[in-house]
Amino acid sequence: MRILVTGATGTVGRNVIEQLTARDASVQLRALTRNPEAVLPAGVEIAVGDLASPDTLTDAFKDVDAVHFINFAGDGYGALPDPAGLVALAESAGVRRATVLGGVATGPLEQALAASAIETTYLHPVEFMSNASMWWSEVIKAGEAIREPFGDRLSAMVHPADIGSVAATVLLEGGYDEQALVITGPEVLTMQDKVRVLGEAVGREIPFVELTVEEAHAKWRGEGMPEGVIAFLTEALGNTPEEGKTVADTVERVTGRPARTFVEWAGANADAFR
Repeated sequence: MRILVTGATGTVGRNVIEQLTARDASVQLRALTRNPEAVLPAGVEIAVGDLASPDTLTDAFKDVDAVHFINFAGDGYGALPDPAGLVALAESAGVRRATVLGGVATGPLEQALAASAIETTYLHPVEFMSNASMWWSEVIKAGEAIREPFGDRLSAMVHPADIGSVAATVLLEGGYDEQALVITGPEVLTMQDKVRVLGEAVGREIPFVELTVEEAHAKWRGEGMPEGVIAFLTEALGNTPEEGKTVADTVERVTGRPARTFVEWAGANADAFR
């Protein structure tokens, strides 16, 4: 079986590749990337191409049985210019199964896949545990306090390896055609909970200061954050949708193993905060 992973150098793409390798060492993996110098695990074939340019993808789809799709193009997360052409290319190459990261039924890629003969499953992970490193590693290493709004906000955040594991299982085994799978961790945590767990992982208490919305906006602007992103964060953090703060059994139901905890993630990544 040959599987193509798009977005292969991203957080999810890398975990899809790692989990596919762990599940079935015989699977042939091909990684789509715009960077011919991308560093990927041994044995993974690199296909240089761009989802924004379907004419670069013919070789990438050749002899592929299943595809893990992302539904955006480029570093700016722009819309795919020709999703119908992309799906037609996949179909003509013989692709029979697909997963779509963050796929929504109204999206053009998702609509094209739904109209095709390709068995498609839509993956909806909630907040990534790894975001803690992106947001807070430098602050914690500097010995400063975490300063954020919405300290009591609830999140059922998910370990990136579990997203990869769900995708790998579906790509290899199928069985979830036309289903949307919400992927969460095994528990609901507040912002203070996350900071406490990180403190336990690094061996010292990490101060937490809860900001008002106005203070948070001033902080984010001072960090150079665009107004559109500030508006998005305010809505996402202040009005987390129900699925983002409700534990789903997807990981265990699909993969047969419990979802990984934030304690596990923090312990394995503690050096990033030291």
